[in-house]
Amino acid sequence: MNAPLSLDAPGKYSAVVLAGRRVGEDPLASSAGVSHKCLIPVAGKPMLARVITALANAETVGLIGISVDDHDAVAPVLDSLSAAETARVRIIPSAETPSLSIAAAIEDLDQPPPLLVTTADHPLLTTELIELFTTEAALSGADLAVGVAPASSVLAAYPDARRTWLRFRDDRYTGCNLFALLTAESERALTFWRKVETDRKRPLRVVQAFGLFSLLAYLSGRLTLVAAMERASQRLGAEARAIVLRSAEAAIDVDKPDDLVIVEQILTDRRLRSERT
Repeated sequence: MNAPLSLDAPGKYSAVVLAGRRVGEDPLASSAGVSHKCLIPVAGKPMLARVITALANAETVGLIGISVDDHDAVAPVLDSLSAAETARVRIIPSAETPSLSIAAAIEDLDQPPPLLVTTADHPLLTTELIELFTTEAALSGADLAVGVAPASSVLAAYPDARRTWLRFRDDRYTGCNLFALLTAESERALTFWRKVETDRKRPLRVVQAFGLFSLLAYLSGRLTLVAAMERASQRLGAEARAIVLRSAEAAIDVDKPDDLVIVEQILTDRRLRSERT
């Protein structure tokens, strides 16, 4: 295990926000009349703006790279934010796939690890969640950390939320679109990601990519989350850890019209609670 990172100084992580368009038409963006999904307004504010604000206020985050295929498309979002929020923002041309975009961002930013990766369609992301994840990832001693949320937490709060679940012996888990590349060795995971990213919504195919025995163990229900990450580490050639986030909101991004409804309601409830206090 690697020595835990120190986060004594603010700005330890550089961040990359994946905001580019996938191949083909995005029905959510089209229905909202915008070119990119990240520009869809939720509770009156584009999703990308909410993510940038959360990152800019996090003490563990320094430089913020926005990976996008069209600089002009996101310029109005940046213009709408304060100078303090955009002072550390850099626009980075995105590539054809998320893994290639991250690799391009690493080269463009030219910053040593650690690197935080998230997505622009995560409007419920908060500064508190970012600081919790980055701190726990740094303390893990791993090369790579991924944020996950258990079904027991997500469905207890939002029973109608539809997520892609990986089923383990201890619980089902879904991703939170939070990744930490903590050492140079973590970049090996990007090579593997390129092989499986087209199957990201097909859990069995992703598990199968880690080998026959991992697939059989997964199908038999014998794997715990910790054991699964140990197997993943062996396959990747880098130590991977899952950071379990008990916040249901950490797992809710916007992929479907139903997600927009849930997110709008959550943000409206947040605003009303804030106005009452």
